[in-house]
Amino acid sequence: MTIRNISQAKSELSALLVLAEQGEEVFIARAGTPIVRLAPVEFGTERRKLGALEGQIWIATDFDAPDPEIEKLFNEGSIEPPD
Repeated sequence: MTIRNISQAKSELSALLVLAEQGEEVFIARAGTPIVRLAPVEFGTERRKLGALEGQIWIATDFDAPDPEIEKLFNEGSIEPPD
């Protein structure tokens, strides 16, 4: 485990990042009290499967059909919110 105060961490940041990438626990402290931990970002290697919800959802054929009431409000309605 590596602990560095903020001022030390500023000057040693590159080296601390290398340590964190290698799996070492690296903490940055304020007045000796750890406040943050540096850790490498772990990206998932598994690709998403297309069609995973096939057969579980349903979309109406007219889901994007125009709605006359909304069109009227959009075209003829007030641009000011009601009081």
